[in-house]
Amino acid sequence: MVDTALLQAFDLLADMLANPRFDPDDLTLEQGVIIEEMKMIGDTPDELLNELFHAAYFPGHSLGRPIEGTEQTVSSFDRAITAAFHSAAYSPRNLVVAAAGNVTHAQLVELSTQTFGGGGNEAEAASAVALSPATAAPILIERKNELEQAHLIIASPWPSARSEDRYAASMLGTVMGGGTSSRLWQSIREERGLAYSIGAGGNTYTDIGMFTIYAGTSPAHLDEVLDLSLQELRRAVHEPVATEELQLAKEQAIASVLLSLESSSSRAGALARQEIVHGRRISPEEIIRSIEAVTPEDMQRVARSCFITPALALGALGNLNGFSVDRARLEI
Repeated sequence: MVDTALLQAFDLLADMLANPRFDPDDLTLEQGVIIEEMKMIGDTPDELLNELFHAAYFPGHSLGRPIEGTEQTVSSFDRAITAAFHSAAYSPRNLVVAAAGNVTHAQLVELSTQTFGGGGNEAEAASAVALSPATAAPILIERKNELEQAHLIIASPWPSARSEDRYAASMLGTVMGGGTSSRLWQSIREERGLAYSIGAGGNTYTDIGMFTIYAGTSPAHLDEVLDLSLQELRRAVHEPVATEELQLAKEQAIASVLLSLESSSSRAGALARQEIVHGRRISPEEIIRSIEAVTPEDMQRVARSCFITPALALGALGNLNGFSVDRARLEI
């Protein structure tokens, strides 16, 4: 039987989404909150470096801009500007409705059609397509002498969310820096005690990806942390991942998939993301088969295609005491 609260809940959420008031007083209050959030990010070194680095890595593209905007842009939003953006961005052609739990597909389609209509035409949809980003390969050194720690990012190209290599890339990211058993964690934190925070992973978008290593360390250890990180990149390029390492990464990934099935919100979120990115549902069984099919050779191929590149980039922030990096040092 369908949940008895579904009709009321759908009506409430749909009304909030489709018919917001954008009261001028509410907007003024929220602008103040967002501006304070920006100041908080400026006082959080790892988040500040992340914003500065993305701006340099994705120059002139929305991926390089801070999600919260700037104080100048946020302060400029009045009711007319906000309502116009909402009308364009939250139109039916851009909406994906996903649900998991005690609900039928037919009823969800009926509710969505009654509330939002049948969507927009192809010409309207085409106008919303964003341009693919052109990446740079910055070496960004930002000195902030009042900081106790130095913060480091190393980045490289990575398979996109739609790439056939996305599962091999995910396994490689896990082996490199996805937890306490990863290579970077063991080499830099456990064996040498050079950093409290160290990790790596891939950010994937529909048309591009970016692999990043992040570390927070003492300025005196920054050079050694950088060299050890580059050493692990070279190791991934020149040596196939051991069977035991790959198996552990697969088990972690499959456990995550199975655990997500216990949560209706996780299921609904996954359905929405899959529809937006792939245009179809990808079953847990298909995901698990794809994970299990990854080989060490697949991972080494991804490492060679992504890490052997003139596009390797670096960002550092803190009391850097003359720290500098040239392009030759980043060669893998």
